Amino acid sequence: MSRVTPVFVDLVRVETRLYNAVNARLRAELGLSLGQFEFLEIIDRVPGCRVLDLVGEVAITVGAVSKAVDRLVAAGWCERVPHPQDRRSSVLRLTFQGERQLAAGRPVVESELASLSSAVGAEDLARVAGTLSALRATLEAGSHGQPT
Repeated sequence: MSRVTPVFVDLVRVETRLYNAVNARLRAELGLSLGQFEFLEIIDRVPGCRVLDLVGEVAITVGAVSKAVDRLVAAGWCERVPHPQDRRSSVLRLTFQGERQLAAGRPVVESELASLSSAVGAEDLARVAGTLSALRATLEAGSHGQPT
């Protein structure tokens, strides 16, 4: 086994456990999944957000994103509005309820992640964050890992 493989395995296992723990807390406290929270956060952050913006950010298929957005719309947390320059496209916008869910979710996510990472020193966490950010940027610049 190469020296990179154990790092990859640890990275995947850490991500899975963090995701599951944060997801469980969000569901218990707000009835909101972490995936829904992430989509609400992206829609809020990206001006004129469209389904393709979500696809590019989370690297899953258009169909999966479209279905997830349909569920956000059905929950009353998001709406599709006509794109001002392209009638074939829609812009995603948070509703008042979606803004409230996002605002309620942010401290839950931050608190759970802070609790789960408290055993790691701030300097080590900053170093890991910098490394992961650089790796992500490299992968995204090369369009690696995009759904087919």
